[in-house]
Amino acid sequence: QVQLVESGGGLVQAGASLRLSCAASGRTFSSAAMGWFRQAPGKQREFVSGIAWSGGSTYYADSVKGRFTISRDNAKNTVYLQMNSLKPEDTAVYYCAVRRWVVGIPTTPEDYDYWGQGTQVTVSS
Repeated sequence: QVQLVESGGGLVQAGASLRLSCAASGRTFSSAAMGWFRQAPGKQREFVSGIAWSGGSTYYADSVKGRFTISRDNAKNTVYLQMNSLKPEDTAVYYCAVRRWVVGIPTTPEDYDYWGQGTQVTVSS
């Protein structure tokens, strides 16, 4: 089992920054991908960014490219999502997820094995 705990959400004004954290505990896997997804009210959960645990390759949705940065701290088993230049349309519950034993970075929710409880990000205009 893998447990994921997100933190760092909050209410900010447009243009501000936030950094989300996702701490993983329990059994971890070297060949894993960590992903950040978000879900706004009435919308489907969408991929935001992902990182390969081994090697550190990253991938971003077009909507956040250039504004968000994903990173990891292997020693702390933690993945971060630095969000800059936030927009009202970034408002959503943000979830981290892990996919075990994978090459590459999946972008669909169904491809991930474990999920955190989510953290709310609200961006006011």
